[in-house]
Amino acid sequence: MGWLKRLFGMEKPENAEVNPAPQSIAADDSGNVETQSIPPERVGLSGEYDQSGLAKRVALAFDEDPALDDVDTLWVAQTGSVVVLKGEVPSQDVLDKMISVATGVDGATDVNSEQVTTG
Repeated sequence: MGWLKRLFGMEKPENAEVNPAPQSIAADDSGNVETQSIPPERVGLSGEYDQSGLAKRVALAFDEDPALDDVDTLWVAQTGSVVVLKGEVPSQDVLDKMISVATGVDGATDVNSEQVTTG
């Protein structure tokens, strides 16, 4: 089972990207064409606003890396622009790879792995 399916209960959308271009969102409901950009940590898999966008895009990045597709004892969350990893990984090398991949996702300013143990 992939990361997106296991963590968020969703299949990979057809147009999903790890680092999509953010869509603009309307700033007000009065019909004005003012737009505001989506904060990088809130950009979803297709560029839409998503409260958990960063975590979902990190999960997608893990799905796309064959070295990380069989780690099923780790969870991905986010606190603002910080990616939070929790659980257990087989080795420090795997954790280092995950941190490297997560850091490469737009909007990630840090990766917190304090809650990860290596087995």
